[in-house]
Amino acid sequence: MLHRLSAIALSCLCLTAYAEGPHWTYEGKHGPAHWAELDKSFSECKLGHAQSPIDIRGAKRKADAPDLGFAYQAAPLAIINNGHTVQVNGAGSGTLTIGGHAYTLAQLHFHTPSEERIRGKAYDLVAHLVHKDEAGKLAVVAVLFKAGHENAALKTVFDNMPVGAGPEHKVESVQFNPADLLPAKHGYYHFQGSLTTPPCSEGVAWYVLKTPVEASRAQIGLLHKLYKHNARPVQPLNGREVIEHL
Repeated sequence: MLHRLSAIALSCLCLTAYAEGPHWTYEGKHGPAHWAELDKSFSECKLGHAQSPIDIRGAKRKADAPDLGFAYQAAPLAIINNGHTVQVNGAGSGTLTIGGHAYTLAQLHFHTPSEERIRGKAYDLVAHLVHKDEAGKLAVVAVLFKAGHENAALKTVFDNMPVGAGPEHKVESVQFNPADLLPAKHGYYHFQGSLTTPPCSEGVAWYVLKTPVEASRAQIGLLHKLYKHNARPVQPLNGREVIEHL
């Protein structure tokens, strides 16, 4: 599975290829219900048993669950509108360590509304921070946003957001630190899942931060102007365990 994840999933996640591969969308005949029909490499979108996102309910509290060790740093902003979301590429932006295991930040991107639900509740926006280790295994941290005060970190991103799909845009004069997106508390829900976009490859470790942060209605509206809805529906849990870190 990891070889497939490296070859297919990473080519999907870290990409500046905004017009390559089978065409898919979030609605209609190319929407989530039909992803598996669009290309044989997308079959896991239908056949997988550990798909993401999920509605998080009944999480089991574990006092010994590992802390998330964020070691992010500022780097020149590298941003792309890939036709499905706005993505910030993470070269030079640091690492995440979980239980002594290190992952490098590959990229972060946004969905509206949040793909994850907490006991049935969706949030206005979510940022997915995608990390990979040396073997190509993925760990994704989800940061939930609710409507409230303007978010300074989002302002940095959205002020430089490409309005149309295209190649990566490097803004050398603008520094962006992913740590500025994180809430003060790093408690999380953890489960095994998949990519939430085609090819829906499984074997992805998910960490959904429990504490939401705020973004203004105007900021949320800026993303809505580009993508009114870019969230995959929740998927069956199929007996997976969800862990809650206190």
